[in-house]
Amino acid sequence: DSGDRLRVVIFRHEDLSGEFEVDGTGAFAMPLIGEVDAAGLSTRQLEDRIAERLRDGYLVDPQVSIEVLNYRPFFILGEVNQPGQYPYASGMSVINAVAMAGGFTFRAKENGIAVQRGGSGAPQVVVTPDTPILPGDIIRVPERFF
Repeated sequence: DSGDRLRVVIFRHEDLSGEFEVDGTGAFAMPLIGEVDAAGLSTRQLEDRIAERLRDGYLVDPQVSIEVLNYRPFFILGEVNQPGQYPYASGMSVINAVAMAGGFTFRAKENGIAVQRGGSGAPQVVVTPDTPILPGDIIRVPERFF
């Protein structure tokens, strides 16, 4: 999705390979084939899409490899010691995100954590501490009332 940084390697074609950042529309531009829509695709699906476009008049049998260099960050708000934006790491859970933000404050409602996936307009879902998070998630830790 937008904000992710990718390394695209075309075997034996260093001039077509490089590092690219997915823009706000979910696309990035490559030599020869132009803009490639990457939004919502896995790395395997994106490799296939690029290979197909290169096969269409440019290369006979392109071998494409993609590596995600940097994911977009996640955000954590509310009753944590250091709310803000943090870098995403593969395999993170809600409790890992809370730990990165310095842990819960004494007012935190630890069993009412909500996650918004898909931007600020998306619905919030109450989750458990073991729930996996994804790049771009917004985590909200509410205040408990005594």
